[in-house]
Amino acid sequence: MTKTVLLTGASGYIAKHIALQLLEAGYHVRGTVRDLGRGAEVTEAVRPHLSDDSDLAVRLTFVALDLTEDAGWADAMNGVDVLMHTASPFPLDQPKHEDELIRPAVDGAMRALRAAHAAGITRVVLTSSTAAISGSALPAGDTSFDETNWTDPTDPDVAAYARSKTLAEQAAWNFVHNDAPDMNLTTINPGFVLGAPLDQHFASSIQVIERLLRGKDPMLPDIGFATVDVLDVAEMHVAVIEKPETFGQRIMAVDSFQSFKDLAQAVKIAFPDRKMPTRVAPNFLIRLLARFDPTIKSIVPSLGRVDKIDNARALATVGRGMRQARKAAVSSAKYLIDNKLV
Repeated sequence: MTKTVLLTGASGYIAKHIALQLLEAGYHVRGTVRDLGRGAEVTEAVRPHLSDDSDLAVRLTFVALDLTEDAGWADAMNGVDVLMHTASPFPLDQPKHEDELIRPAVDGAMRALRAAHAAGITRVVLTSSTAAISGSALPAGDTSFDETNWTDPTDPDVAAYARSKTLAEQAAWNFVHNDAPDMNLTTINPGFVLGAPLDQHFASSIQVIERLLRGKDPMLPDIGFATVDVLDVAEMHVAVIEKPETFGQRIMAVDSFQSFKDLAQAVKIAFPDRKMPTRVAPNFLIRLLARFDPTIKSIVPSLGRVDKIDNARALATVGRGMRQARKAAVSSAKYLIDNKLV
């Protein structure tokens, strides 16, 4: 019997890739969107990439749900075998009030898990982030970040996004441990996700590559990212559904840590005619600018920081090496250029 996956936040950049891979793997997908009009957007994004698009209206359906409202969640779970909760806000700029991120992230995760538990759904895959693992400094004695590490949400240097992902994931694990011990939860914790989108409604991470290609900044800040290809992230979400060894696990989806300069140089080599920055700004200049720009201020704690990442669990999950992060940056740029978006 074909299993049905409830995919929250189905119109997201990562979620569209997950929907595609779920359909290719033979699952039915019920996507949640805030506005049912976005359902057609998702359908048209995945359709050209399917090996068989027959009966797509049956295999891919949509329901309107809001992370901040209770209405509709119980009905949405009817006939569902797996909850895949990807919906969570991810802004490029810092919000004026961190609760703009934290409340939808935490409350949305809890609404989804409580509704799933009430419906008897025992398999849940939740999209978290490396921000919930490496948002704080590496603890003394540790040599690299792995799934045993947690960001300290009380650390004043932790950005609102990292705090929101940490608190949402902690709430999910606490719910399972205390209220739903029969629920098999796996969290996927992607890093900085790059790779060609399925349509022009792409994520903040792709906007970073777009900004590079537009040459808006004369120099780059001395920061880096634990980077991963969106194809690996989507594949991992699907792969864990039927893997009991991943039940109760956090899995950090990362290829490697890449400096901003590394990613920019990879794109520059692929597209040498583009005028884009590859020089790194001195840290004192970034700190000076941070006094006047809250967006820049948010990256100051990351200046000069290089995170060592242990992705052994991710490699074991996919059963191979990860796609190269720099190639993901290039494929992002190629999509933007080919579609005349820059």
